[in-house]
Amino acid sequence: MVHFVGAGSGAKDLITVRGMKLIEEADVIIYAGSLVNPELLEYAKKDCEIYNSATMTLEDTVEIFKNAENEGKNTVRLHTGDPSIYGAIREQMDELDALSIKYDVTPGVSACFGAASSLNLEYTLPGVSQTLIITRMEGKTSVPEKESIEKLASHNASMAIYLSTGLLGELSEKLKEGGYEGSTPAAIVYKATWPDEKAFICTIDTLEETARINDIKKTAIILIGEAITHTDYYKSKLYSADFSTEYRNATK
Repeated sequence: MVHFVGAGSGAKDLITVRGMKLIEEADVIIYAGSLVNPELLEYAKKDCEIYNSATMTLEDTVEIFKNAENEGKNTVRLHTGDPSIYGAIREQMDELDALSIKYDVTPGVSACFGAASSLNLEYTLPGVSQTLIITRMEGKTSVPEKESIEKLASHNASMAIYLSTGLLGELSEKLKEGGYEGSTPAAIVYKATWPDEKAFICTIDTLEETARINDIKKTAIILIGEAITHTDYYKSKLYSADFSTEYRNATK
């Protein structure tokens, strides 16, 4: 059996209870060494076989899956954040399907949610934005044309942009091309929830400068939108005294 486990955004104690237990019980762990906090491996038992996938290909990973299964061992495939976001898990699952190896997925806290907690943000403020767009810039891996930054930016919704720290000048231009003002609030959160986290509030116009001054070149998430400075929003109807719900009648 293979368990795909979300390691969370960084902090050792932000993994789910289920994820922690799976690590504790694993005979084999393959972890994303370039991104996953290695402190999470402290949950593993002493005789667990541990592999760093940063140096491995898909074929290498599948070979470990196959050997572990043949030996009756439980494997944890430990991915950063939540496996469903930029985790490249579908291709691994397809290989496991072809080998008739069973698997399941345990979710984790993705970086955009870790970053929101670090900055005490709510992405979906009434009257400001009711949508969070999770995306990335086009780099070595292409992005569908209809999902380009400028087209997504036209919604003026809250945005969490992954894998784009080295492209901030271009990112700023594309965001403005899509309809954001250069003065729109932005944030750079480096290694969200890790002990060495760094977080900065800036604007779209100052994204590149903020990263340069603070020597941030990778492992950061970029947040965009008026929700970052949480001004001029409406209070939620859910808790309003003049709003009835299934559980409470309006009192005004």
